[in-house]
Amino acid sequence: MEARAQLKYARISPRKVKIVCDLIRGKDVKMARAILENTPKAASPLLLKLLGSAVANAENNLGLDGDNLFVSATYANPGPILKRGMPRAQGRMYRINKRTSHITVVVAEKE
Repeated sequence: MEARAQLKYARISPRKVKIVCDLIRGKDVKMARAILENTPKAASPLLLKLLGSAVANAENNLGLDGDNLFVSATYANPGPILKRGMPRAQGRMYRINKRTSHITVVVAEKE
């Protein structure tokens, strides 16, 4: 059995989130929490809150033991891009892409 939690439309680039996702994938939940609390990346607080939600879903909805869980999958997919502009010389405009992410954390029970 596995439980998942999703964060949609997070205002952070998926490229930045994937770096932190790779750190916790396959780790025990306690180890993943420790890694996220001590990683100075912008995505760490988002993933920490999402990991807590996935563990709560596993305990409350599926009746799994919270001490026996590990992060089986975590990934960040691109969401919609907010297109903004920066004025440049001679009336021109350069496009600035404000990227968003859909982040998913899946926890499963160890066998």
